[in-house]
Amino acid sequence: MKIKVLFVCMGNICRSPTAEGAFRQLVKDNDCSEMFEIDSAGTHAYHIGNPPDRRSQQAARACGVDLSNQRARQVHESDFYHYDKILAMDLDNYHNLKSEHPSESQSDIELLLDYLPDNTIRSVPDPYYEGRFDEVFEMIHQACDLLLQDLIKKA
Repeated sequence: MKIKVLFVCMGNICRSPTAEGAFRQLVKDNDCSEMFEIDSAGTHAYHIGNPPDRRSQQAARACGVDLSNQRARQVHESDFYHYDKILAMDLDNYHNLKSEHPSESQSDIELLLDYLPDNTIRSVPDPYYEGRFDEVFEMIHQACDLLLQDLIKKA
């Protein structure tokens, strides 16, 4: 049975597609693609159908990760029943997800950056407004690597 992982930010064009792409590449590099189903979504409907922000794509591409096939979508109630792990990129979206989480859903909602040891920052900075796309990619990639190691260990 596959481990189903969903990455979530606000609009699904910067942070969560970056996390989806980074995690997908790490899974491929570790030769365990058959173990996972991976997607991303946004809590808001701002960019449905759009590709990831070109600046996110550039930062990812510079590290060998291709985001170009992704398209933004909004979190749907069915996601809470389908995905095992739902990883929020920041506290605002974490709280939004927790408030929408049906009580009978078994999905775990966590903050991605909680996988970084000794991390004092709980929210991935939003590069859409703040820039820092390369820094955000590195932060997300490191957290995704540790997430993958944790999931493989528990599988």
